[in-house]
Amino acid sequence: MTLEKITNHGKSNPDGDDELHAMTKRFRIGALFTLPVFVLAMANHIPTMNMHPWMDGEASRWTQFLLTIPVVGWTGWPFFQRGWQSVVTWRLNMFTLIAIGVGAAFIMSTLAMFFPGMFPRSMLHNGVVPLYFESAAVVVVLVLMGQVLELHARSRTGSAISALLNLIPPTARQVTSGTDHVVPLDQVKIGDWLRVVPGDTIPVDGLVLEGHSSIDEAMISGEPLPTHKSVGDLVTGGTVNGSGSFIMKAQRIGGDTLLGHIVDMVAEAQRSRAPIQGLVDRVAAYFVPAVLVISMLTFVIWFWIGPEPRLANAMVNAVAVLIIACPCALGLATPMSIMVGIGRGAQLGVLVKNAEALERLEKVTVLVVDKTGTLTEGKPQIMDIVPSKDIDAKVLLRLVASVERNSEHPLAAAIMQRANKDGLGLESVLDFRSVTGGGTAGTVDHHRMHIGNSDFLRSEKIQDLEPLEALAEKLQDEGRTVMFIAMDGKPAGLITVADPIKATTIEAIKSLHALGMKVIMLTGDNRRTAGAVSRHLGLDAVVADIDPSGKADYIKKLRSEGKQVVMAGDGINDAPALSAADVGVAMGTGTDVAIQSAGITLVKGDLRGISQAISLSRSTMSNIRQNLCFAFLYNGLGIPIAAGALYPTFGLVLSPMIAGIAMSLSSISVVGNALRLRKLKL
Repeated sequence: MTLEKITNHGKSNPDGDDELHAMTKRFRIGALFTLPVFVLAMANHIPTMNMHPWMDGEASRWTQFLLTIPVVGWTGWPFFQRGWQSVVTWRLNMFTLIAIGVGAAFIMSTLAMFFPGMFPRSMLHNGVVPLYFESAAVVVVLVLMGQVLELHARSRTGSAISALLNLIPPTARQVTSGTDHVVPLDQVKIGDWLRVVPGDTIPVDGLVLEGHSSIDEAMISGEPLPTHKSVGDLVTGGTVNGSGSFIMKAQRIGGDTLLGHIVDMVAEAQRSRAPIQGLVDRVAAYFVPAVLVISMLTFVIWFWIGPEPRLANAMVNAVAVLIIACPCALGLATPMSIMVGIGRGAQLGVLVKNAEALERLEKVTVLVVDKTGTLTEGKPQIMDIVPSKDIDAKVLLRLVASVERNSEHPLAAAIMQRANKDGLGLESVLDFRSVTGGGTAGTVDHHRMHIGNSDFLRSEKIQDLEPLEALAEKLQDEGRTVMFIAMDGKPAGLITVADPIKATTIEAIKSLHALGMKVIMLTGDNRRTAGAVSRHLGLDAVVADIDPSGKADYIKKLRSEGKQVVMAGDGINDAPALSAADVGVAMGTGTDVAIQSAGITLVKGDLRGISQAISLSRSTMSNIRQNLCFAFLYNGLGIPIAAGALYPTFGLVLSPMIAGIAMSLSSISVVGNALRLRKLKL
């Protein structure tokens, strides 16, 4: 096979790939030479043509021979190379059969041209040995046609990648010493200042430094309404700027951008192999040798008990078996469906990391979801600040925010947002420590602060938490998350945070239930808050107060009970659980660690994408089974016919040329069936 580039970060090539061009050139030249060979060979069967001596004499035979040489020797040369390699490595495949079949037809005809005396009289037809140059030439051209159609279809499956690549602008406006310079995109470096004017496509991922604008982020979020961006906001390469102008700082370039990661993930997934392909490979390992044996038996039986000319009939039918049995449809059945299915998913914002994840997703029965950032917006807001006696609320918030600005937890972001809104000056932190699933600690302005859940504070030797816990229970019943605060070893108050449920979550849960899925929420939040969210959404079960390792253990427990589990999450703390599930689904709006740990990423961060992913998996696997069924049925019927099963009853035999047409049509049918997935509605 022709080597492919690993990276896909350059502009897409509208003219297609080199292999498609090369095969198309061979096909056109081969067809040009084969047409007169075919016409001359068929002259015997057309009454008005066989009366001309030139059409049925030595001139005709020599013309067929000379025109077939470039067809077999040049246009078909890749098939002989691949066939020889398959024999050398003993990995027999469709090219083994093509090389033997075409080679046998050409060599036998060439020997008949130069050494007719070596053939028995039983082979003579009208005083000469029959030639099969047209079979060799037509089969080569038909196989080339199949290769061109396959390569063209494969290039069409890459339309999702091409569309993504075409979002990347070729240049950027670099700001240097207050002056703008238009530079090629590959010259942009991390830290460069770039100006984005109205209507521009944002060139790379970065941070807004000056100005503001509304940006069309439909490529990422799927939302039709533009998103307002101002100083301090992040912008994504490939999104489209509105009417405003701003200066941004480049933070991620080339393949490190979100768009680059998406392209890499789709391209890698399209090259991956589904486990079902292993079954196809095992079948092919026995299938090709079996075909060679059947071809030899066909030759022996026709030569032994067949009608005259026996040797000619034996050779023709043996070659027809080799050609019609070419397992190209079998080889295309799985990869074509995988490529088209994954490409279709990418167009809809469902990124599949590998084909194995797509195959596994078909069988899942249980969805386990994290709460924050998955069911909810992941952008919590502070609702209450409840300080203990003799502590000012703003002082408490300032101390807590000083510690939490070192944390990556979504709740920390809510605290920082409130502190910035209130204009509180933050202090430096000493001895900062973060306990995953527990809380944070640090020394601020000579005060030792602890922020987290009650279990975390108790593990830090904080006592007398009961009064705060009683108040927290009431707030938690209202669906709020409560953070306990201790100062200098004593309880100092509570901060409550509410994280709004995503507008699409209820619809997503209903669609998952309609697919027969059971939905379970795992969260580190407390039982009351988690219970309120669960009741509102109609979930099947909820497990609260669970740490990241506990999430992974719970998923392992479900799997040990025979359940097929898909886990959806967006945070670093979800990574162990994503890896433990049969299939991990990461929100594209989440962390890089979660995305790397998952088999599927939902670019839009919308839980409805899981329903789409499951539907995509089921449709793709169904398409693969249809293709495999067709391929096996085709070979199951075609081989006996080519061997002569219909001759005793109907007097019909299959010429190698007709076998070649049937073989190509089988491949075209598989490709066409796979391409139906491009129009799949999820």
